[in-house]
Amino acid sequence: MKRLIYLAYHFQRMNWPLLRRFMRHTRTQSGMSSGRQVAAFLIDSLRYNISPLEWYQFGFVSLSPDQKSTWAGTGTMYEFQRRMNPPPVREILNDKRIFRQAYCEFCRHGLWSLDELKEEPRLAERLLAEHDKLVFKDATGNCGTSVRIVSTVELAADNLVGWMDAQGYDMVEGFIEQHSDLQALSPSAVNTVRIFTLLDEQGSYHVLGCRLRISVDSPVDNLAAGNLAAPIDQTTGTVNGPGIYSDITRDSETVHPVTRVPIEGFQIPFWQETIQMVEKASRLHPQNRSIGWDVAITADGPGLIEGNHDWCKLVWQLPVGRGLRSRLGAA
Repeated sequence: MKRLIYLAYHFQRMNWPLLRRFMRHTRTQSGMSSGRQVAAFLIDSLRYNISPLEWYQFGFVSLSPDQKSTWAGTGTMYEFQRRMNPPPVREILNDKRIFRQAYCEFCRHGLWSLDELKEEPRLAERLLAEHDKLVFKDATGNCGTSVRIVSTVELAADNLVGWMDAQGYDMVEGFIEQHSDLQALSPSAVNTVRIFTLLDEQGSYHVLGCRLRISVDSPVDNLAAGNLAAPIDQTTGTVNGPGIYSDITRDSETVHPVTRVPIEGFQIPFWQETIQMVEKASRLHPQNRSIGWDVAITADGPGLIEGNHDWCKLVWQLPVGRGLRSRLGAA
């Protein structure tokens, strides 16, 4: 019954144009009719706790039952993350303003709430004077959908609060200047490292995977916004595979499609410092046991942007081309 409810949820939230595009692509590539595809993804959605779109993204069209069982889909991740990061204690991760206060020792950029701007009228003047660009966000938004980067010459201190209210932004951050190596790779956005961590019941620390999120002519680096994600070797900090899209109609990229900088073999700067920082942050508030950390690498070292309680199973699994459901067993 629970999986039927999940399936109804997937259809309620379905990106129908994307599903139709995936179906046409699969029919062209494999010869599988639309009817057979629908029957297959309905059965597998119930059997393996995945969404219909994930049936395509995980490559289920050509997998055996044993191979399908290795993938962690939306339903599996929802249950796992609810257990690891219970709703009563996950607000520290859900609200970027609370996160900044809790993990400020690991952050390298400023963050100010709309309430702070309202309470301190001179703050807006100072922000516009000290920054060339500001990043406006919804404090509880995700997938980069509420992010807007604005040059400060386009803003006025006397109506900044009103403008944010009208646009639906309740926080503003200082723009992060990323390390020159990452800027050369892709200058359109801050390209972040995503590290997935887990504290097991005994309190032992595990890294479930490391990925580089790479913007492709986009102001954000989220996979859901049409960007790339690539695997990182946990020991060396070297990208050890191509960048992949979540869109199955697009091929993986060994070099950046715009800058032509190689993706495979790219060395993440300050890697050991990044790994050490994330472990320390993971142990700071252990009531949340599994977190997807977003890390910006600057010229001065790594800094946290946010921690995600509902971290993305696509960024985790697609770059390595295999299901990682067994890794959740460490919990």
